[in-house]
Amino acid sequence: MNASEFEEAYEDDDGPRTRAEQELGEAILSAPIRMLGPRPPVTVSPDTPVAEAIRLMLDESIGAVLVVSDDKAVGIFTERDVLRRVVSGGLDRTRPVRDVMTEDPETLGLDDGIAFALNRMIIGGFRHVPIVDEKGAPQAVLSLREVVAFVVSLLPDRFLNLPPEPIHEARSADGG
Repeated sequence: MNASEFEEAYEDDDGPRTRAEQELGEAILSAPIRMLGPRPPVTVSPDTPVAEAIRLMLDESIGAVLVVSDDKAVGIFTERDVLRRVVSGGLDRTRPVRDVMTEDPETLGLDDGIAFALNRMIIGGFRHVPIVDEKGAPQAVLSLREVVAFVVSLLPDRFLNLPPEPIHEARSADGG
């Protein structure tokens, strides 16, 4: 049926911005974690001293290490664990990481969706998710940072062309 001139004039026009946001939503909903190319996990054994695990996280510039035993992820040790269990608890850093790790963390697979991973992270209140294969062998650790970088890569014009604001400039890698 032909629309009248009036109807054509007032037809909803999604515009380029709305279309870009729609494409972003579709990309996030359909893309598997594998598409992010997560790097192999940095792992430690349950007997690794806490100080060594922290040093490894600092050296690798990562927020979590996977705790692995018999080729299976049995825990995750994160920067939150450092703050909440080690520092605030005054824990001796020579103790094994098994004493302060998050045991039996929720895991995902490389073919699970990025949107599903983001949903699990938000609902679970965590920033790192171990990625394992069907046998539980560690494949990667997905960080919220990687998901955000993926979103930014889909809409570079919306994020990367923002004018600089000197008062918001980070003076260090920690944001200080």
